[in-house]
This record gives sequence, structure tokens and C-alpha cells, in this order.
Amino acid sequence: QVQLVESGGGLVQAGGSLRLSCAASGGTFSSYVMGWFRQAPGKEREFVARIFWSGGSTSYADSVKGRFTISRDNAKNTVYLQMNSLKPEDTAVYYCAARRIPGVEYDYWGQGTQVTVSS
Repeated sequence: QVQLVESGGGLVQAGGSLRLSCAASGGTFSSYVMGWFRQAPGKEREFVARIFWSGGSTSYADSVKGRFTISRDNAKNTVYLQMNSLKPEDTAVYYCAARRIPGVEYDYWGQGTQVTVSS
């Protein structure tokens, strides 16, 4: 069974940086797409970024493009989200997710990690 465990959230001032990690286990991830999503209080969950485990192709939401970078470490089975120039509107619970190629729905989700950006 695939398991995803996020870490790295916390409290940071506006303009600061954080790096989130997602440790993946229980699957052959070369055939997966890994994504980061977030959900702010009172809002729907939204897509942040995704990466194809094999090949490393990435995609970002417009709201984070140029500030966030998604990457993966094959040896550690870990996906990262480097977040720079953080804004108060980035405050949310961040979730790691995985979907099998060629599926369109994410099959597996982590428990989430809180990111709070103070102004």
C-alpha cells in the first residue's frame, strides 16, 4: 500500500522560505505522478505543482510559478516543494498526493502539513 508522509511545514514570515518533503513508500513510483495541493481555511483544495517521477516533467499553478519548485530524489523516494518568497496567502495545509499513469485522479494522499505565513 502506498504511503505518503509530509514534513517541513511551519511558521515563517512573509518573504521567507520553507521546504516541504514527501516521503513515499509501498509503490513503484517510476509510473507515478506526484503532486502538491493545498487547502486554506474556508477554501477548496487547490493544485500547487506536480512532477512526473520518471523524466521529471513539472507543472505549476500560476499563483506559485516562479516562487515554488517541485523536485524529487529517486534514491530517497522523496518529493520536495521548495517555497520561496512566501506570501500570507500561501497559508494553508499542504498535501502530497500520488497518481498512477495514465490515471487522472490522485489515488493516494498524505496527512498534510501546516504552512503559516505571517505578514
